[in-house]
Amino acid sequence: MSELVTAEELVQARSDADFRQKFLAFHLERLLEALKLLRNSEPNAETARQLREGVQLAVKMADRLQEAALDPKAA
Repeated sequence: MSELVTAEELVQARSDADFRQKFLAFHLERLLEALKLLRNSEPNAETARQLREGVQLAVKMADRLQEAALDPKAA
């Protein structure tokens, strides 16, 4: 399996606000697609845990994107 995020991307995201915003938006979309697939899978305790964790992460990512839109230096 290939890396989801490379070390170079992380370095660039830390130093480039425009890249960081695009990076977060792209990965938020990927996360939401994965959550859709998970939602349609066999329901069990592990699936429920993963959905909760994914939703919490999606909210954090959305908050950071919103902060970046309001103040590009904050995100």
